[in-house]
Amino acid sequence: MVQLTSCFCTLVFILLHILHHPSAAAAADGAATVYNVLSFGAKRNAVTDSTQAFLDAWAAACASPVSAEIRVPKGRYLLDSMAFKGDCNNTQITFRIEGTLVASPDYRVLGQANNWLGFEGVSGVTIIGGTLDAKGSALWACKLSTNASDCPTGATSLSFTNSKNIRVEGLVSLNSQMFHIVINGCQDVLIQGVKVIAAGKSPNTDGIHVQLSKNVAIFNTSIKTGDDCVSIGPGTKDLWMEHISCSPGHGISIGSLAKDLEEEGVQNVTLKNATFKGTTNGLRIKSWARPSNGFVQGVQFLDVEMVDVQNPIVIDQSYCPHNLNCPGQVSGVKISDVLYQNIRGTSATAVAVKFACNAANPCSGIRLEDVNLVCGNQAVQSYCTNAIGTTFGSVQPSSCL
Repeated sequence: MVQLTSCFCTLVFILLHILHHPSAAAAADGAATVYNVLSFGAKRNAVTDSTQAFLDAWAAACASPVSAEIRVPKGRYLLDSMAFKGDCNNTQITFRIEGTLVASPDYRVLGQANNWLGFEGVSGVTIIGGTLDAKGSALWACKLSTNASDCPTGATSLSFTNSKNIRVEGLVSLNSQMFHIVINGCQDVLIQGVKVIAAGKSPNTDGIHVQLSKNVAIFNTSIKTGDDCVSIGPGTKDLWMEHISCSPGHGISIGSLAKDLEEEGVQNVTLKNATFKGTTNGLRIKSWARPSNGFVQGVQFLDVEMVDVQNPIVIDQSYCPHNLNCPGQVSGVKISDVLYQNIRGTSATAVAVKFACNAANPCSGIRLEDVNLVCGNQAVQSYCTNAIGTTFGSVQPSSCL
């Protein structure tokens, strides 16, 4: 009951911060000044570069002393990398997108940029609707080829950095070169009704990545991608995710952590009502085996369905993908107070629950409550090393805590 009360209070706190900020009603009273990108010279033929027109529309909206709306009518708009910077004269700017924003089919045009659409130091920005088509499949093919070293890193499709009071609603992100959406150094962010779509083998195409941010809520979002559906990095505090669908993908992951010695912790993370289908992982916490002052504390996974998930529940303190250049040390990340409640469904492997922690920093406060995972005709198993916790209710596979 204590955990559930804390869980509810966290949600209320996040929603009060996000929904009751004035920007939540941006343009609702009809007083907003509308800036149509067509008026700034944008062309909706997917051939003519409309980058400058979008930047000019942003400059006008940012300079407006009253709330502003940037309107993108139906059509396909060819765009290069853009940075929308803050210090605006108002804190209510809405991007209302009815069309599709497309990147160049030549992945090298966008591939050298960090971000395709980057918002930096903004406050009160809302994005409603629209589709982002980054045309990333050609870059994925390059990365998966024998000439991968010659490929650019690729761009994140949509990023918010050092920003606050952000809303993204009803957006579709297609075929990002790298991450689809990144929330970095932000406060009071609401993402809802978003769809992320990329191939199951597309490399490094995390759906939503959150780091160094607090009071972030993600609702009613469907993610199909080739990497983590949601990845949660250092410095994430008060993150609420609810009604999330992940298929295909690598699951929802806290980490990887311990990339650096000096690293902020992750705390107060809740996932509620989620479905994983055919993913490589379900609920994962991962850290590299190297010294770090980072930590994970106060995590709740509630009401989750697994369908043929390879690793439904996993904590891995010796994370090293492909076993290449592994640090081979001991993870300094302290993991504690993690609740798994009402987790049910099917595992694609016999080991459905794996807690691989280390003796120097054992995982503590692990709680399994009403877990029911099966694996076809095989007997399911749990695997634990240096994990301390308790079980309540019916737990299958039998707990090794």
